[in-house]
Amino acid sequence: MATIRDVARLSGYSITTVSRVLNHSGYVSQKAIRKIKQVMEQLDYVPNAIARDLSNGRTHKIGVILPQIRAPYFGQILNGIAEAAFSTDYSITLLPSEYDEAAEIYYLEQLRRKEYDGLIITSHGLPLEKLAAYNKYGPLVCCEDPGTLPLAAVFTDRYSAFVQLFQWLQDQQINRVACMFYRGAQLSATTRLTLAAYQKVYGQKLPDDLLMPKITSTKAAYLGVQKTAQTVQNLQGIFANSDGNAIVARHYFLNHHLKLPLIIGQGYEISSLAVKMPTIDYHLYELGRKAFKMVLSVPQTPSKVKLPADFIIQNNQLAI
Repeated sequence: MATIRDVARLSGYSITTVSRVLNHSGYVSQKAIRKIKQVMEQLDYVPNAIARDLSNGRTHKIGVILPQIRAPYFGQILNGIAEAAFSTDYSITLLPSEYDEAAEIYYLEQLRRKEYDGLIITSHGLPLEKLAAYNKYGPLVCCEDPGTLPLAAVFTDRYSAFVQLFQWLQDQQINRVACMFYRGAQLSATTRLTLAAYQKVYGQKLPDDLLMPKITSTKAAYLGVQKTAQTVQNLQGIFANSDGNAIVARHYFLNHHLKLPLIIGQGYEISSLAVKMPTIDYHLYELGRKAFKMVLSVPQTPSKVKLPADFIIQNNQLAI
């Protein structure tokens, strides 16, 4: 395989001159450019992009840490990131984590070794304090509110949407609402915000029998709904952690000819539109677009962008 030294030797010009032609930098005469390009074509020379990027201090790669690809929530964010990246010379590398802290540290260490020009963290298992410690190694953008920590962030105002949802339920005298969660409050900001909004509206903590933890798949949702339907008395509603899991809950009650509680989803997916089910639109596509643009221009003082989250009633589906 030909090298830049071979091009320099056969063309009669220095390696520096050949490098200027390759990088379109510095002055080079038209005669030298023609000769060097002729030799490059003769040798079928292809520049080493990795070496060139390293010499420029950039990789043109942005890593995206995401717990799972199968969840529509992360898929929508990823679509926004990909759309924003399409018009740039950056490529996107997916970094699956399954909320494993060791995996996330490995990706952060890759940033430290300059294997990426920046990282977008859609969700995480590591404490935010540990993430913030890697700020000095390269741009980091997280997709939740980091509070006072010095982390750049793009996030949605989930708490306001949750308060609006529970207030709407309370106005209809719907108090016994079971809530699905991916993770516990200690690990999940979404869980903490949901529980805080419930307590603000109802003036008490969510009762233990209405907690539906570890709902990480449609199978887990089905089993969770089955248990809830069999054990919870006077169940009036279910707040699912995705539109897909809300549909699972709906089918369970219909298929077993049980009284259908009011079911609310999250994500504003096509499934919620099909059955006119209340849901929350987190504007995740726009979140992904803004996160990508931010990671390319993280200032010395990290900025924070809060997007709205909209509670959508659709057809006012009431319990029957």
